[in-house]
Amino acid sequence: LLFMHRFRMPRTLFNRIADGILEHDYDGYFTPKRSASGALGLHPLQKMTAAMRMLTYGIAADGVDEYIRSAESTNLESCKKFVIKVCEVFGEKYLRSPNEEDIAGLLAIGEERGFPGMLGSIDCMHWGWKNCPKKWHGMFKGHLAS
Repeated sequence: LLFMHRFRMPRTLFNRIADGILEHDYDGYFTPKRSASGALGLHPLQKMTAAMRMLTYGIAADGVDEYIRSAESTNLESCKKFVIKVCEVFGEKYLRSPNEEDIAGLLAIGEERGFPGMLGSIDCMHWGWKNCPKKWHGMFKGHLAS
């Protein structure tokens, strides 16, 4: 429960992402290396944890340096390499346009929930909301909002 709260994902998903990245770590970035003094560098999970926390909470690289015990520059590089690696490893399956089977499944879920024919989010509906709370003004507008 604590893991889910901190990372906004189940531990099994975190492990699946980490394992996928380590299996395809051809450039060796996530492999720990020894420094000139012989000290072992950061563990791959430290680098991935820094990246995931930055992405999960939208915090700056120096916001995780004490938690992970790594430098800001390392956290930035880890985040960039992590995102590139996730796209390489999981992109073909998860970052593609939906096929007919995917669309049928999404439409079925929408119908189950009382939204027949709804495929996208409310952001894509372009509905006017007369009594929208002041603090939410502009939060649910698409890229073509007026």
